[in-house]
Amino acid sequence: MKEIKGNIASFESMGLVDGPGVRFVVFLQGCPLRCAYCHNPEMWNGKEIKTLITPEELVQKVKKYKPYFGEEGGITISGGEPLLQQEFVTDVFKLCKKEEINTCLDTSGFGEASDELLDNTDLVILDVKELNPQKYENLVGQNIDKFFNFVKKCQLQDKKMWLRQVIVPGFNDNEESVLKLKEFANSLKNIEKIELLPYHDMAKKKYKALGIPYRLEEVKPMDKARCKKLEKLLK
Repeated sequence: MKEIKGNIASFESMGLVDGPGVRFVVFLQGCPLRCAYCHNPEMWNGKEIKTLITPEELVQKVKKYKPYFGEEGGITISGGEPLLQQEFVTDVFKLCKKEEINTCLDTSGFGEASDELLDNTDLVILDVKELNPQKYENLVGQNIDKFFNFVKKCQLQDKKMWLRQVIVPGFNDNEESVLKLKEFANSLKNIEKIELLPYHDMAKKKYKALGIPYRLEEVKPMDKARCKKLEKLLK
């Protein structure tokens, strides 16, 4: 039987913003989306091997931080796009459930999710890129259908969810866009939290080093105070 290994871009052992409590955050290599504001373009290429590790080896690392998790903390698997390495993520989460470690999937929802994966996922953090199909395609370079199929699957499984959206000046920094996100959230069940994340341009140097054109070259970082004001519309 073939041994499953995950291609890991990086780890964060004591994350505080990627789910409830203290999290051991795993960033997987590879992503099918090309978001205009992506701040990790070095993770796009799934064929580029970074750190290969088995589910068992990863869970052994995670267990060392269990004393810090408390009742809410646990593991969060992010990316890139974790659904590209679904078998690996599923095996990791299954092992974590045996160890009574809380599991969180941080995803753009672009991919098929198996029943087995979601059965072993305590929380889904869903990165809502855009809800308008044409704008979505212009923003990320892919069709939106997989996103909505993923949401439907999570709803059928009664998964707890957090919604997040990056707010970009001149693109979605307006009441209409935020209220559309609110309407979308209200159409779903088990939504525990909605967050607006202000766009920043700190990845420009990465794009230059990688020789990749930066599509938002002229866009200034999102004003954090204005982002907070827009977030109040979600209440």
